Amino acid sequence: MNQISKIAASLIVGLTLVGCAATAKQESSGEYFDDTTITTKVKAALLKDPTVSGLAVNVETFKGTVQVSGFVKTAVERARAAELARTVPGVKQVKNDILIR
Repeated sequence: MNQISKIAASLIVGLTLVGCAATAKQESSGEYFDDTTITTKVKAALLKDPTVSGLAVNVETFKGTVQVSGFVKTAVERARAAELARTVPGVKQVKNDILIR
């Protein structure tokens, strides 16, 4: 491999790594995968729990912070949804935006 080919290969590798890096408003590929896994596990926990209407609660995750939102019937259901989200491994923080109807 000549010098120009080595430089070109290094630039391609470097640009690829930069493309996977995280920023304050954007996740890296690994973070996105982790957040998708967290979201799935939180949603599963909500659907399994008899106290929470899991279909009425939306779950979004960004860099380990889980946001639960939607509408529920009681304060107990609202609190339980946040509690369940906190128990999932990888969750750093829970933002509870669930409203009571």
